[in-house]
Amino acid sequence: MSDKKMIPLEYVNSLMYELEKSFWDERGRGARFRMTTVGREYYQSRCRPLIASAEIDAILQTVEKVLTEDGIVGKVSYDRDDRLLRVRIEGCVHRQVEDRMVALEIEPFTCMPANLIVLGIEEKLDRPVELAEIKLEEGACQLVLVLFDQRPSLA
Repeated sequence: MSDKKMIPLEYVNSLMYELEKSFWDERGRGARFRMTTVGREYYQSRCRPLIASAEIDAILQTVEKVLTEDGIVGKVSYDRDDRLLRVRIEGCVHRQVEDRMVALEIEPFTCMPANLIVLGIEEKLDRPVELAEIKLEEGACQLVLVLFDQRPSLA
């Protein structure tokens, strides 16, 4: 039996809200570009070791499996249309943070589950990815990710 105590989700989300709000107050719309690596350590320890393929479907399925097993999201579904990747995230434990930001009339600008997907694609496929849009729906977030061509090499 572990002596570790679970940190209440309400506490974690209140800290996330304060950090997001501070970034927004400091940078406005530029805050989005400062938040793209949030979740990197989690990705490296939980997702990276399980990603066995450099296929987008495999990356998404692995990230979904980790997020659902860890109770962070309820479900992830996606649809790919050429360079656009539309991702639907249901039951995210961090949704209340975004709802609080929207209540302040601040458009959602960061998503930790999306960051994990971006990190996986960028690392495994060496393709830049940008989170272009976050739309909040009842019980879900709709994300649009843009997949760019592979990075040019100087070789």
